[in-house]
Amino acid sequence: MRSCYLSWKSGSGLVSGSKKLRSDTESDPDTDPERNELNEPTKSNEPNKPNKPNEPNEPNKPNKPISGASIMKHEITLNINGDSYSLAVDPWRTLNEVLREDLNLTGTKLGCGSGDCGACTVIVDDRSVSSCLTLAVEMDQKEILTIEGLAPSGEELHPIQESFVEKGAIQCGFCTPGMELSAYHLLSHNRNPSDGEIRESLSGNLCRCTGYNKIVEAIADTANKMKSKRKKDK
Repeated sequence: MRSCYLSWKSGSGLVSGSKKLRSDTESDPDTDPERNELNEPTKSNEPNKPNKPNEPNEPNKPNKPISGASIMKHEITLNINGDSYSLAVDPWRTLNEVLREDLNLTGTKLGCGSGDCGACTVIVDDRSVSSCLTLAVEMDQKEILTIEGLAPSGEELHPIQESFVEKGAIQCGFCTPGMELSAYHLLSHNRNPSDGEIRESLSGNLCRCTGYNKIVEAIADTANKMKSKRKKDK
């Protein structure tokens, strides 16, 4: 067999003979794995393996899990600061996101995102709520007051805002919108609150700058201003 193989390699005209004279013991390149490693690889009999999950090129991979009606947006109407807004929102979006991202009412802040800091406070149907925990679809047809609604003209400050400025209750200002709306909610129900009642009303609002004393003074000063104004109006 060696001579036949050499003859085939040298082109001596015994190519056909060498092919016929191959013995059963000679390896076939199509079936011998050792010789096949030196030649072109054979096709695997294993079934095609699926792509690994979350591969960047995997087609039809949505960013969020979606199914059926869960992807449908909801038509809602929000009554904010005396104006009505009709819009379509995803069911998982919060009121805070819609206010800031869709309606550009960025006075309402986003702090902790878990309802602990009070920076996102707004008034909904005369209730103080954390907009970061409130779904926008639940606010359909509700009356909402944001910090922009305290001074709608943009030219004259609300007495609460005036007192916060005068008493130095504003430093970095991030917590101020929530603080002022909590104060507004308190004074709407209690015209002459004590210091203890003021502090209790602010228990859901965090401030890392002022130490709260100036804020309490500002709210007490607002109560006195509003009392004087009521007397003049009489």
